[in-house]
Amino acid sequence: MNESQRQSAADALFEAEQSSAPIDPLITTWPEIDLDDAYAIQLLNINRRVDDGRTIKGHKVGLTARVMQQLLGVDEPDYGHLLDDMFIDDGATVAATRFCAPKVEIEIAFVLGRELCGPGCTLADVMRATEFLLPSFEIVDSRVRDWKIGLLDTVADNASSAAVVLGGQPVQPGAMDLPTLGAVMWKNGEVAETGAGAAILNHPANAIAWLANRLAAFNVVLEAGQIVLPGSCVRATDAVPGDRFRADFAGLGSVSVTFG
Repeated sequence: MNESQRQSAADALFEAEQSSAPIDPLITTWPEIDLDDAYAIQLLNINRRVDDGRTIKGHKVGLTARVMQQLLGVDEPDYGHLLDDMFIDDGATVAATRFCAPKVEIEIAFVLGRELCGPGCTLADVMRATEFLLPSFEIVDSRVRDWKIGLLDTVADNASSAAVVLGGQPVQPGAMDLPTLGAVMWKNGEVAETGAGAAILNHPANAIAWLANRLAAFNVVLEAGQIVLPGSCVRATDAVPGDRFRADFAGLGSVSVTFG
């Protein structure tokens, strides 16, 4: 894709998000799109929002579960950015009309106490750099119609990220055995999904290390104070107006959100 085509694709995704009116898969309109194009399109929209006054508060890693990689035919995760206006208070009600077709995932949020950079970042480096962990929801959304996405669509679309809900009970990373940490997601009072930390690349910190190493190619580091989501340990669950979600993490606390 040339720069004009990348900008047109970024504009289409941005307008779809603003209007909650999804578009066709990008490959339908721009069949020449590749992974470099997709990340460039993502960055065009992130830079647009930063220029409008938004602040980058962290990052998210996606496609960390093997089943999702197989579904999209890839062998590594992807990533997106978390901006300040994407964060929702624990227990809040969010308007469902804010999104195109929202789904909810539960994640173990890492809050960094010091900088992380690659190449060569390891799981141990991540654990040392993490100040505390929080329970969280990621609300994912697709600006591509009916979630008919491939890897290039989700990457260009900020890894399908839309909003984050953080719980308020920080826990030191050394106090948790993250691979065996169990989590239950409740939807309208009934169990919707259960999972454990090992579903995220065998250990959630592996996803953070992967991100630090991936970003090193662009001279980008994960900064102290940033929030990083390593990926979900459960399948994403559809959300419609009136749905109430709660997640309970063993030893890590809970988080909740309602769609109004």
